[in-house]
Amino acid sequence: MTTLWRERPVGVVGLGLIGGSIGLDLMALGLDVRGLVHRQATAERARKRGLARQVSTDPAVLTDCALVLLALPLDQLLEPSRDLLAALPPGAVIADLASVKAPVLAAWEPLVPRFVATHPMAGTAEAGVEAGLPNLFRGRPWVATPTTHTDREALGQMRALAGALGGHWLECDAHSHDRAVALISHLPVFVGAALLRSAERGAEVPPAEGLPQLVRALASSGFADTTRVGGGNPELGALMARSNRKALAEALGQYRLALDGLEELLLRDDWVGLLRELEGCRDLRPEFL
Repeated sequence: MTTLWRERPVGVVGLGLIGGSIGLDLMALGLDVRGLVHRQATAERARKRGLARQVSTDPAVLTDCALVLLALPLDQLLEPSRDLLAALPPGAVIADLASVKAPVLAAWEPLVPRFVATHPMAGTAEAGVEAGLPNLFRGRPWVATPTTHTDREALGQMRALAGALGGHWLECDAHSHDRAVALISHLPVFVGAALLRSAERGAEVPPAEGLPQLVRALASSGFADTTRVGGGNPELGALMARSNRKALAEALGQYRLALDGLEELLLRDDWVGLLRELEGCRDLRPEFL
């Protein structure tokens, strides 16, 4: 298979954390990257950071691209602009990079003949044009959720690109993907948020003189690690929840059951049972890393 994206320009729509990181890696490979952004100020900063060879607010920058990557927020993917749709080159492979797949597939498959739904499982708590990092995807899963309508050659083009960026390619159906990411990606955002709120409110329960300041002063690496994603991009968290509502609600229910079980062991003074549960979790953790 000829990798057309090595011979012709690659378009990246959105140059935040994911799009910017892809731009940096593709530029490092010597590819001709064309970036499309919403604001002129963003375009100027993206040029200075070297995220693409050409960066513009004009969708015409995508002309002649063999492959276009949609690194857009979920709300913009679920309601794509007419200007963007009109600017997509005929025959190009179009792929999204969003963390929820079923609704994106429903929106884009009827619109684009060579659409591939993908999700690179990498990121940080940062956002915006300053957030892109080189080698963000190296050694990380890059998931695709093809359907019976997915163009197999287009799928192969995306698999080759993910491999060139160091990603570990996986394929599954969109429903299974969305349930899985609800458990291991979306749920931690809400668990971290709940932990932050619990620490805040728990410290305010009377008598609490000086306690709010003390819990903040004593918080260190363990608290920082467990709350990192909960204190991240609020817009992204809300969009993930809205787009993956059912699966996330199920995941929160499972978490609630796990907390209830731990609380029951604690209230019963069942220290043997609690130790056994913590040992089981310690042994389970490596399977997820």
